[in-house]
Amino acid sequence: MRPGPVLVAAALGWFFLGAAGFFSDYISLVWLFAGLSLLPFIAADALALFFLGDRLSVKRDIPAALAQGESVRVQLEIRREGKFFLPFRIRLWDLHPQSMGTEAFPALLDRKPLRYGGSIFFEYTLLPLERGQWSFGGTEFLLSSFCGFWRLKVFHLCESSGRTYPDFTKIKAKAGTDLRGLLEKSGIKNIRMRGQGLEFNSLRDYQEGDSIRAVDWRATSRRRKVIIREYQEEQDQQLLFLLDSGYRLHRQDDSAGGLQFDSALEAVLLLSWVGLKHGDSVSVGAFGPDRRWLGPRKGMSSFPLLMNGLYDLSSGPHPSSPSSALEDAMEKLKRRTFIILISNFREEDGESLSWILKRLEKRHLLLLVSLREKESEYLASRQPTGSEEALESAAAFSYLAQRKELYSKWEHSGLLTMEESADRLSAALINRYLQVKRSGRL
Repeated sequence: MRPGPVLVAAALGWFFLGAAGFFSDYISLVWLFAGLSLLPFIAADALALFFLGDRLSVKRDIPAALAQGESVRVQLEIRREGKFFLPFRIRLWDLHPQSMGTEAFPALLDRKPLRYGGSIFFEYTLLPLERGQWSFGGTEFLLSSFCGFWRLKVFHLCESSGRTYPDFTKIKAKAGTDLRGLLEKSGIKNIRMRGQGLEFNSLRDYQEGDSIRAVDWRATSRRRKVIIREYQEEQDQQLLFLLDSGYRLHRQDDSAGGLQFDSALEAVLLLSWVGLKHGDSVSVGAFGPDRRWLGPRKGMSSFPLLMNGLYDLSSGPHPSSPSSALEDAMEKLKRRTFIILISNFREEDGESLSWILKRLEKRHLLLLVSLREKESEYLASRQPTGSEEALESAAAFSYLAQRKELYSKWEHSGLLTMEESADRLSAALINRYLQVKRSGRL
């Protein structure tokens, strides 16, 4: 409990009145009488607020599953227990997690509903800023006494918990459309041609533009009209994502509006949905400070399980080892798999990965994905204005040249590589996945 503004003002007035009493006996008597008169009111006001003021209960209504970056409405119900002293003024703070933002507090509540035995329903907007689990500890009230002499801050335990998923609403909306619509919305070019593929799908009548190589001559002679054999990409293949949760992707990227790791995780989730839609099984592993392993899952019903297993995955400024991640994955994989390793590869990775790549390429197909470093590209391309900037530009140019040489070396040895910006990673990954399925390399 602490003094309120009325008590502070009264104390100052009483002090100055007492100072004036040094010059007048009459003022001294007034000062003494004022003090003795106010003291019972101040004490009674304090006792009423302390023992009878906090008769409130709180209930919070918030969804248990939230989407990162999507605002949500939160409702608090404040009730009065019994017909006791009602505070003159009530201010409210909802102790929301630090991973969420709002400008609703402190909130001054209208106490009239409590006076007549009703409830106060206070709603505010909350913005989830980070993925992961969250929990509310409770609420705080700042109660003012009836006369305004005192203020009392009280805490009410009101626990709520749940999860914030990465772009959950967006991914769920895309999952409700057909695959062609999803790819078009992602800016992806669907270059599949009629009559070409890996698995036989069905027979159909010839249409203008069909390739002569797709004609089924036996069916044509039997039906006495030109029949086309239609194919589709082979299904029931295995797809594995290995995502670096270390320092390599733990950097801000202005083009994507967040960490490179977050963009990589969204790309993994989106391509996982595409893979499940194509009938493939999907596995996801994370290496670095936050290690995960989600075994092979198949069917669209597995997508929520992937979301629940990855929603709180995070990166950190700690070392990670792509070679160790590949070695661990090889021990767990029982069949040929298309492995997509997402990190930020540098010159030193050429030697550390060389010994395992030869073993891996005999059993699996590997795609090494690097995210472009916009800062290094800017430093390498800018026009320096001084010796210090010239050294920075030269170092950045040398660094990027070494990266490019490493990727060229891997490609000449038969490996698949890709370097893309964070904001275009999802579209580029899906395109490469579809190209690999059409090529028959799996």
